[in-house]
Formats: sequence, C-alpha cells, structure tokens
Amino acid sequence: MSTGGRRVREEEAALWQRIARDVTPLPRGAAALEGADVPEEEAPPPPPPKKIRARVRAAPKAAAGPPRPPALPDLDPVTPAGLDRRTARRLKRGQLPVEARLDLHGRTQDEAHGALRSFIQESRMARRRCVLVITGKGSVASGRGGVLRQMVPRWLNEPALRRHIIAITNAPESSGGAGALYVLLKSREPLDPHRGAG
Repeated sequence: MSTGGRRVREEEAALWQRIARDVTPLPRGAAALEGADVPEEEAPPPPPPKKIRARVRAAPKAAAGPPRPPALPDLDPVTPAGLDRRTARRLKRGQLPVEARLDLHGRTQDEAHGALRSFIQESRMARRRCVLVITGKGSVASGRGGVLRQMVPRWLNEPALRRHIIAITNAPESSGGAGALYVLLKSREPLDPHRGAG
C-alpha cells in the first residue's frame, strides 16, 4: 500500500485494520464527523404566534381625516408673493389707496401683537383691501432695526393672520419706508361673523 508516493509499512497497515474493525459506518447523507462543517438548508422563520397574528389583523386603520390644504408660502416684505406684477408694483410704490393705519410706536411686544391681530381681523370684517402698519425703524446703531420691525412680518405669517393676507411690502419713504408695511388683504368678501376671524 502507498500514500502519495510513500509505501505504508506493515505495522501501519495492521494498526489501521484493528481500528477499522471497531468502526460502524454512518447512514448515507449523515455527517462524517460530529461537528464537521456541513452546509444546512436554511429553514424559513417560524410563523408568529396566533395571538400576535390576530392582534395584527385586528389593528384598526388610522382614521384618514380631511386632506390638509397646502402650506402657504411665507410672506416676504421685499418680494410679495401671489401677486400679478402690476398690483405688486403699485403696492410697492404706495399707489394703492390705504384704507386704515395702525401705529405700533411705543407698544410692548405683547401689546403690539394683540393690536395687530385685532387690526387685521377688523379690517377684514370691514372689507378693507390695503392697510398700513407702522412699526418704526428702531435703533439704526444696532444694524438690525427695532424689535417690532423684525417681529411684525413674523406675526403676519402666523396662520391666524396669514390666511387673510395676499402680500406685505415695505412702504415707500413717503409713507414710512422700512419702518412701515403695506398689507394687502384678500378679497372684500365679508367674513362669517359666527366663524370668527381666527
């Protein structure tokens, strides 16, 4: 007997014969050695318990409410949105008749915010179209202007007021310049007094 070019000695062959006598062959397809790396077929994952499956089936669908209206773009005091060019140009130049004014000089933020809300709501109820809100220019030294000058455009973009407004723009110098805003309100249709202005 030879193994890869070397002859097996007689004592090695006799030893092998003694060992082989005590060996019982494994059934076909079984692993030759315990712990040998034999590829196994991957079993599908077990199904979830019946209780869990029942719970999943019984889970109620989320109630589909009415579709939300698309969000309105923020109003920009520099470039009015949603206006035709002619109206936007007339608004910026102060050529639309101003039907009411609100001067916020000397008021705290809380006072100014409340006054602005009331003013816009009353103007809509009165079917006004173009109104002027005077914020004042504030401190020039700060480089940012006054607090009200910064806050009023933000307040006008709040949903309760934004839905009544088409555009805002800085007034020309003759009407206050950067310290005042023209506010163009939506059409003259009266609000439902029972619904309120928001």
